[in-house]
Amino acid sequence: MTAISPDAAKYLWDARRAAERITRFTAGRTFDDYLSDELLRSAVERQFEIIGEALGGLRRVDPTLAGEIPDLPRIVAFRNVLIHGYATVDDQLVWGVTERDLSALLTTLTRMLAEDER
Repeated sequence: MTAISPDAAKYLWDARRAAERITRFTAGRTFDDYLSDELLRSAVERQFEIIGEALGGLRRVDPTLAGEIPDLPRIVAFRNVLIHGYATVDDQLVWGVTERDLSALLTTLTRMLAEDER
């Protein structure tokens, strides 16, 4: 793997940091906790927005590197729903992405950054 540009690395770091925050915010929490805590919902949604924005930026500065992230178009589209469709956000969908997909994304981002450090 060739060295990642500073701009691309920043986008990866931002996305990873946001994924780590979601993981920390939701640790030990249930879907019912999520539904009853508007601060938690807002925080999780905001971090997903950051992930989508960062990975959209990565796609602009390094499309090849961005192509290594599974489901990147869906991640960016999810961000767009959160930003532009805020009035109709499906809490069950957000929680499902948190439980089902976030860990794999975090693993991918961590691997990509670790490979760059070699």
